[in-house]
Amino acid sequence: MADGRKKNGFSTALELFGTRVYRMVEDVGNVFVLLLQCVTWLFRPPSEIRNIVKQMEEVGIRSMPVVLVTATFTGMVLALQSWSGFQRFQATSFVGSVVALSITRELGPVFAGLMVSGRVGAAMAAELGTMKVTEQIDALVTLATNPVKYLVVPRVVASTAVLPVLVVFADLVGILGGYFVAVYLLGANPYVYINKTYQYLEFKDIYTGLIKAAVFGFLIALISCYNGFIAAGGAEGVGRATTRAVVASSMVVLISDYFMTSFMF
Repeated sequence: MADGRKKNGFSTALELFGTRVYRMVEDVGNVFVLLLQCVTWLFRPPSEIRNIVKQMEEVGIRSMPVVLVTATFTGMVLALQSWSGFQRFQATSFVGSVVALSITRELGPVFAGLMVSGRVGAAMAAELGTMKVTEQIDALVTLATNPVKYLVVPRVVASTAVLPVLVVFADLVGILGGYFVAVYLLGANPYVYINKTYQYLEFKDIYTGLIKAAVFGFLIALISCYNGFIAAGGAEGVGRATTRAVVASSMVVLISDYFMTSFMF
């Protein structure tokens, strides 16, 4: 009896694992199908300029405060921790370089992507999920309007274009936050701080971060729209779709960041 229960338990666990792997692979395939549909409809008339501009406002302007606050305190904490560590080696003059390189290469794009995935990605999934469960998307099809063209393409284009702009401002305020802590709170030499920052910061460090930001914006919008499109089961299903969108897009931001970093550097 005990052996039978163990076998049944193992079989159930193995079946559950296989089911989840199958669903994950199916979701990845469906996301690629949605990507192909976006590329197909992107260049077909009519243009969705008005919707794209509206989504740019939603992704960019309304996300600016949370991204800037996050970047500012990230730079401040990074400067504080770098100063504390470099003091042991009498290398505090390199704090500016570490802050600038860390913000532009990694922390600016990644934190901006995570903030946008939590705010904009959730909003996209909830909005499209609500439209799906209330049959508004089916109504668009009835009116001969392609839902991918009308709903997905503007969001993907806007996120891809706007997130690098957000990262530019995030890099700037993050470096300024580190400068404020190092110079005004810790007593660093402002000339040395600025000189070391310019000495070691290269243009490649900046544009690679912006490329990452564009990829993050593209992935966040695509995954969030997909989860909204597959929502089912009323309000509860919309909540599940929103949670899946935030979790999946945040994980994809971190995973893709590793691969892009290994490729670029």
